[in-house]
Amino acid sequence: MNEQTVTGVDLSVVDQMVERYGTEPASAVPILLGLQETFGYLPMEALRYVTEKTDTTPDQVYGVATFYGQFRMTPVGEHMVRVCHGTACHVRGAVNISQTLEEVLGLEKGQDTTSDNKYTVEKVACLGCCSLSPVIMIDDKVYGRLDRKKVRKIFKRLEREEAKK
Repeated sequence: MNEQTVTGVDLSVVDQMVERYGTEPASAVPILLGLQETFGYLPMEALRYVTEKTDTTPDQVYGVATFYGQFRMTPVGEHMVRVCHGTACHVRGAVNISQTLEEVLGLEKGQDTTSDNKYTVEKVACLGCCSLSPVIMIDDKVYGRLDRKKVRKIFKRLEREEAKK
């Protein structure tokens, strides 16, 4: 039987990670990476359980989880939208692209995931597509040479495609 909390997080995953990587403090990063891969983020109850099952304190685990940028403390949406803010994209309007995404997706200041959990928007340093700047990546597809109008069109098309499913 799987050990679960009220929120439905399968804590047996933590047991598997601890068994694989060990209980010493140096195992925190691989354990957290495994949890993030499984859940898409780091559920707080899973972090608490890590401290019960390993030789780490809550401060150590939380410190690792919040120090590294690849760890997320909140669930991500069904689709990940990465907005490039590298030099080329910044110069060519990345800020406008981010503002347009906030408008189109109905995101409030500081909010990165839509209320329906469909999209999560993430600002990234570089997507490596400088000749196409400004760019966004939705899941694994790159969209380049963007302006506000093109961003709106992309999401209207995605909504139409989604409605057909």
